[in-house]
Amino acid sequence: MPEPDCLRHVEHVMGTVFSFDIRADATPGIVRALADAVAWLHHVDAVFSTYRPDSQISRLGRGATTLAECDPEVGEVLGLCQDTSRLSGGRFTAHPGGRLDPSAMVKGWAVERASRMLYDAGARHHTVNGGGDIQCRGRPAPGRSWRIGIAHPFHRDDLTTVVVGQDLAVATSGTAERGCHIIDPVTGGPATGLASITLVGRHLTQVDVLATAAFAMGDAAGAWVRSLEGVEAFAVTSGGRLWWTPGFAAYSSGSNAYGTGLAAYGPARGDRAAHGPVADGFRPGHLLPRHGRSQGD
Repeated sequence: MPEPDCLRHVEHVMGTVFSFDIRADATPGIVRALADAVAWLHHVDAVFSTYRPDSQISRLGRGATTLAECDPEVGEVLGLCQDTSRLSGGRFTAHPGGRLDPSAMVKGWAVERASRMLYDAGARHHTVNGGGDIQCRGRPAPGRSWRIGIAHPFHRDDLTTVVVGQDLAVATSGTAERGCHIIDPVTGGPATGLASITLVGRHLTQVDVLATAAFAMGDAAGAWVRSLEGVEAFAVTSGGRLWWTPGFAAYSSGSNAYGTGLAAYGPARGDRAAHGPVADGFRPGHLLPRHGRSQGD
């Protein structure tokens, strides 16, 4: 039985690049769902952009509107932010620097919703990559798994490990793209303990925002992630030491870039770190720079 065609699309929105890789024939329904998913991302940008003074989140932040007057998605996102703040002991906030900015929640949430739109239209095997944070559904081909390379934050052409699986989400927070931009809400200063941390789970809404909180925690994130159900982590400290949670080995290809087998929650030799997933062995394009100051992702 021949493999289905691949439908791919790249969209520049929210100050970054979103790429779609759909392993299905380009039926009218799937093509329409892709167009709807792209339109959804632009709608999210219009509602949540902190750089548009007329966006609902900007108007809400300066008191020019009320939550009741905003789209229901605004209340949903802010509620998820509150939940994450409680779960992380305050290591995540929708008010970095005292300014309303839920951007660190919005991208992963928007990507997962776009992926669900494709899935519901019959595209059961696909990835949606939002600026390096990826939601995968199904398989790239019969009998194969998605393979997501986790790149070095200091040497971006190298990989340090490969995440392998089906129906999974992968998100990385780190310093490679924007420097020390992630703020620890507890101290009010930049989080500097880690160079990067990659979280793997089922839902990108969850792992993307938890990666931000985990990065703010530094090495304390190891014990915290181990307490979470269905989420695993792979991290590198600012000093170059690797560590990972026990269940990460189930997602790993079995070795890091130095050939050192992964062991449960402990250091490995080498100074390779994680940033910028690349799905299924292809790189859809260089990420665009992001702008401004927020807690980050």
